[in-house]
Amino acid sequence: MILPRLLQKRFFPSPFKFLIPHSYFRANYKFLKFYCVEAIQIQSDNARNDFFDRLLQRCISKIDERFNVERPVKQIHAQIVLTSSLFSSFLSARLVSAYAKLSLLNDARKVFDTCPKDCFFSSLLWNSMLRAYLSEFRHGAAVELYFRMRELNVQPDGFGFPLIIRACAMRGDLRLCGFVHCHAIQVGLSGNLHVGNELVGMYGEIGLMEVALKVFDRMLMRSRVSWNVMVSGFAKNFNCDGAFGMLCRMENESWEPNSVTWTSVISSFARCGLVDETWKFYVLMRGKGVDATAESIAVVISLCDGMPVKGEIVHGHVIRGGFEKYIFVSNALISMYGRNGAVEKAEYLFSGLESKSLVSWNALISVYAQSGLCDEALSAFLRLESSNENSRVRPNVVSWTAVINGFAASEHHKDRTLELFRRMQFARVLANAVTVASVLSACAELSALPLGREIHSHTIRVFMDSNMLVTNGLMNMYMKCGNLREGQTLFKEMVSRDAVSWNIMITGYGMHGLGYEALKIFDQMVTAGVKPDGVTFVAALSACSHSGLVTEGRELFNRMTREFQIKPQVEHYSCMVDLFGRAGLLEEARRVLKSMPMEPNAPVWGALLSSCEMHKSMDGAEESAARVFDLNTGATGSYMMLSKLYAANGRWDEAAEVRLLARSKGLRKIPGQSWIEVKKKVHSFSAGGDFSLNMEELHLVLEDLKMQMVMESFVHKGLFEER
Repeated sequence: MILPRLLQKRFFPSPFKFLIPHSYFRANYKFLKFYCVEAIQIQSDNARNDFFDRLLQRCISKIDERFNVERPVKQIHAQIVLTSSLFSSFLSARLVSAYAKLSLLNDARKVFDTCPKDCFFSSLLWNSMLRAYLSEFRHGAAVELYFRMRELNVQPDGFGFPLIIRACAMRGDLRLCGFVHCHAIQVGLSGNLHVGNELVGMYGEIGLMEVALKVFDRMLMRSRVSWNVMVSGFAKNFNCDGAFGMLCRMENESWEPNSVTWTSVISSFARCGLVDETWKFYVLMRGKGVDATAESIAVVISLCDGMPVKGEIVHGHVIRGGFEKYIFVSNALISMYGRNGAVEKAEYLFSGLESKSLVSWNALISVYAQSGLCDEALSAFLRLESSNENSRVRPNVVSWTAVINGFAASEHHKDRTLELFRRMQFARVLANAVTVASVLSACAELSALPLGREIHSHTIRVFMDSNMLVTNGLMNMYMKCGNLREGQTLFKEMVSRDAVSWNIMITGYGMHGLGYEALKIFDQMVTAGVKPDGVTFVAALSACSHSGLVTEGRELFNRMTREFQIKPQVEHYSCMVDLFGRAGLLEEARRVLKSMPMEPNAPVWGALLSSCEMHKSMDGAEESAARVFDLNTGATGSYMMLSKLYAANGRWDEAAEVRLLARSKGLRKIPGQSWIEVKKKVHSFSAGGDFSLNMEELHLVLEDLKMQMVMESFVHKGLFEER
């Protein structure tokens, strides 16, 4: 290994001393021989430029093999400057490409800017710089470079125009796209195959498929890429009929669709939510003998929710096709099994991954959270947080949101949601709209108004308060926490409202007994042109029920079918039974129940039983209770209501029998819980349970409240005046 060092010292200045690491020489004897011979024979400028070009190509190839060659490239650059070889346009273009491969765009631009003006008319140099910007998704910089070309009167060639068109498509500026299209026609490149393909893709990217089809029809020659770009354009714009039509036209014109074509068609139907059609085309593709791609497999996997058999079939295709090596396919399988309730299979797939990406961890956490396994989700999250496998694999906003959503959807651990959100803030991870909406939902359920206000302030500081999802969450929180004024203010200040916004207001007014206000909001919703859905009518009918608006509720139920063509579901019938039952119209409630086109479920019979208990009516109580007992819901409320009703009528033996029946079935009444927030932490407590706060201080507060209540009672009765 002495020869390379001697050659370096004899023929090159000191900046070239460590041009190529000696490990490269040891690994490749041919490269060593080439290096020595070329170094000795360099005599002319062209030979020297060619030598540097080969060295740069060698370095670029090492970049693809994940070698760190930043230092050698810069040393070659230094030698090029010292030998005045930078006047070569192709060598400058090669340097730009090398720096772009290393993601050193500033260095690439310096090379570009320091080139002599003679080199500026070389399309090779401009194309290299355009390609460098596009490789780093800096489309705006590429467009600016195009305008500089126009200023210097440099005409793009058949390789430069596709790059410019692609940059314009990513910008999404319709006027700019038209300008570039006109320029391509002026210079006579509109008939170029590559330019035509990019023009078709550009118009598909900005949603003008009619123009894309015109450009496609006027193309003098087409390749399979041209057809695939058209099919992909229809798929991106959710036009599955157009994508299928292009597939049929392609076959009619004697072009054989390949796997890319079929993948685009399958993706188009998947984007439109047509699950059955997507599966049909996937089966048809395999029947024609076209090899599936990893992308098409991932698309089909994502549509197997609720279809475990099809999921197993596609998993078999993954194994036979060798697609397990694609991490995104494995991640899709993990999510699919989790959504289908096969948590063990998802765990098995996750444990079998050789390298677990952040998406893999997030998929596993989401599987646990969606299955209600909050502790397992938190455990997986903590394992991710403490993982030393890769310093870049750390919890991101998706990880935090997944575990927070799991606890927010839980019935018994909503208070943990707030604790996790605090931890997320301390970890300096910025929450997104989904995270904030989940936390606000937990605040609403826990009536944690102070924390809800704090989150409201946070959304204002990070300019998230205009997000509709967040605004709806804030309104829901304020309405459920009893702060109707804040909810009304947010609703009035909304620039645009969706059906969820109106439903939240109707539900909020209804739960506070403001039935007329709820119906007023309903009328405003209809006037605003927003069509009510089934949830809207459940909220409005429930508001009528809680406010005793029997006539209005009956009219609203009739309007639902007559005016809005919404078929009543079991929830709507349950509201009507509750409406008539609360008003004491038990016979009418029974008529509604018997007229239901579907079998009444436990909530419907429970609503009638509750009404019978409210009005001390034994006639329908026993039948309703018997129906609820037959459904085996596991709820103790019906047993307790019937027992209380027997006791109220002096039928103590029957009351005791009902309680014994509930006990024999292993049913136990869940004690009511209350929450209190102290020092930004939510504490839950129930009768007979332990409470973590200082009980002595709590008893003192209760005694003060008791004295105030007694004094107000005396004042109300006029006892102080008599004394």
